[in-house]
Amino acid sequence: MFYVYLLRSKKDNQLYTGSTNNLERRLKEHNNGECISTRNRRPLELVYYEAYIAESDARERESNLKLRSRALEQLKKRIKESIK
Repeated sequence: MFYVYLLRSKKDNQLYTGSTNNLERRLKEHNNGECISTRNRRPLELVYYEAYIAESDARERESNLKLRSRALEQLKKRIKESIK
């Protein structure tokens, strides 16, 4: 399985979008400071994920969320209680 995920920084409440084939490992990497893009925003918590069978579908969805603000805004509306 391939996953698209949203992390929320407990430090600044900002969201980070990513994708991986191992969600548990990737969350640990983020919180251990192994990812440059989130190193200064630790600790991070998983607030949402989607699972895909095809990696290309997951990568396309990640790109959609990162490049199209409307897609991310719609998702944020759907999960508003989870990202408070």
